[in-house]
Parts: sequence; C-alpha cells; structure tokens
Amino acid sequence: MAQKPKVDPHVGRLGYLQALVTEFQETESQDAKEQVLANLANFAYDPSNYQYLRQLQVVDLFLDSLSEENETLVEFAIELGGYTVKYLLCC
Repeated sequence: MAQKPKVDPHVGRLGYLQALVTEFQETESQDAKEQVLANLANFAYDPSNYQYLRQLQVVDLFLDSLSEENETLVEFAIELGGYTVKYLLCC
C-alpha cells in the first residue's frame, strides 16, 4: 500500500495534491499507483478541489492511465476517472 506522501503540513491542499500527482508519476509500484489514483478520484467529490485538480492536470493523468498495462489501473481510470473527468470538465 502507498505511504502517505511526505508533505509539509503548511503547504495546504494544493501541495498535498501535487505530492500525490508526483508520487503517481515517479513510483514504480503498481499498488502505489492504484492507491494514488483512487485518492485523487476521491478529491473530485469535493467541488472546492476542482481548481486544484484542473491546475495539476489530473484529467490528463486519468486519460494517460487508460494506456497502462496494469488492468486494475485501467479499470480505476475508467470507473473513478470517468466521474472525475465529468465533473472537472463541466463545472
């Protein structure tokens, strides 16, 4: 399971989300990627996160995940990312 990103508690939500995106991009662990992708999708349920998720191009991250070899990651990208993309593009 992915460890919590090491983030200075003073960086706020944007810093935390940036740490998640960075972890996703840099980790070699498939389990960590799955966990981070799920965490990012959970943030999309709160409209106050939309600006940060757009700024960090999380939609592109979900779309890029569709071409991963890891079937679980692709399923997450479809199921979780579909919701995320829908709300980030419409609102």
